[in-house]
Amino acid sequence: MHDDDTLVVYQAYPPVIAERALQAGTFVAPFKRDRMTWIKPSFLWMMYRSGWARKPGQERVLAVTITRAGFEWALTHGCLSDYDPTVYASHAAWQERKLATPVRIQWDPERSLAPARLDHRAIQIGLGGDAVARYVDDWIVALADVTALAREVGALVTAGDLDAARDRLPVERPLALSREAATAAGASA
Repeated sequence: MHDDDTLVVYQAYPPVIAERALQAGTFVAPFKRDRMTWIKPSFLWMMYRSGWARKPGQERVLAVTITRAGFEWALTHGCLSDYDPTVYASHAAWQERKLATPVRIQWDPERSLAPARLDHRAIQIGLGGDAVARYVDDWIVALADVTALAREVGALVTAGDLDAARDRLPVERPLALSREAATAAGASA
């Protein structure tokens, strides 16, 4: 979900981190700023990773509204997790970029409700170093707990009611990126 100024990304945490973040309106201890934190704009990819908010340590799913400017900064200051010759001039150029940037970009097959692999990819963005501080201190506009939604949709999927599950999904549409951000992320503009 996005508008002209913000977009929603998802993260899953243990209850203590989620509760404290919701109370503070951003991430606070025991959230660790010195670790990479992964944000996911795809609700279904987050559900796949968190097991519909049932996996240990991922029992709470948060919808984090962040600034589009912050998201674009992350992409332009990122490096693909794996070498891609269509993005980098050489393996050495990729390694150099990886050492120089605080953000990792990973593209994985998007998931359906089933959760079968789809033909298109979902992006995950790993924020480390300075990017974590920017995320926590500057980019976060709002936090919402979507754990109940995750479990409700998961229960509908388990019951085989995919139409009802699909009706409960957040509306997601492609996000237009600046040429610079799209290039750095290995995406089409």
